Amino acid sequence: MSELGNPWIALAADSLDLALESHDVIGLRLARAASGRFDACDEAVRMVVEKAFAVWDTAVVVSESVILGEGHLAAARTVALYRRRVQANQRRLADEEVEATG
Repeated sequence: MSELGNPWIALAADSLDLALESHDVIGLRLARAASGRFDACDEAVRMVVEKAFAVWDTAVVVSESVILGEGHLAAARTVALYRRRVQANQRRLADEEVEATG
């Protein structure tokens, strides 16, 4: 989460960061598929599996937040979860691109 004082502004800033990071991952995936050096089908299957896990993990995060009486933190925790996943994809795709060209 951002270190901003207002939780709504912090959530908006984190959501913006997520959008920008996601944009980068989409670009890396498109470049990867267009290059022909990688199997685009494998990446597509990976994306679908990741989405299924993300839905499940989001349900767990929201449920835990509500059960602990911290439902007001569910949105920020969900954005943080997605940012970690997107950043991991960003690193993986960038590393694989360097390995393929280098």
